[in-house]
Amino acid sequence: MPASTTKKALIRRYDRETLAGYVNPTSFLQPEGVELISDQGHVSIIPYPDIKLVAFVKEFEGAAEPQRQVFQTRPKMAGLWVNLRFRDGGVLEGIIPNNLMLLEAGGFTVIPPDSFGNQQRVWAPRGSLAAVEVLGVVGSPLKKRKPKPPAKEQIGLFDE
Repeated sequence: MPASTTKKALIRRYDRETLAGYVNPTSFLQPEGVELISDQGHVSIIPYPDIKLVAFVKEFEGAAEPQRQVFQTRPKMAGLWVNLRFRDGGVLEGIIPNNLMLLEAGGFTVIPPDSFGNQQRVWAPRGSLAAVEVLGVVGSPLKKRKPKPPAKEQIGLFDE
């Protein structure tokens, strides 16, 4: 029997307070909404239309939205650099894997610009998004670095 694991999460809802609790990353997406377990152990289903984003966090005391919404410079980690535009006008940039087989049907999981902060991952349901735009491909496997040519100044000891 595999061990169950839960992750700390903050669910940011439209026009309502932010909910804190625990989610199972492999099964939190239910047909009716997101399954959230409270500190007291109560399970509740938050409907998808109410959710703006689900933030996987280190601590509950952090904000429900990342401190930095956009990258200050071009990101260094490999993947697709995307811009998520929410239906309320909010914007969040992030990195998604450069493997389209990993895309989820119900939404997008991104690594936010400040991934070393409180928020490690953010999941946004498709219904809360007005647009998703690819800003760039970082670490493309098509660009291979050419090896440095050998120095020409060296003498050949064994050349004839």
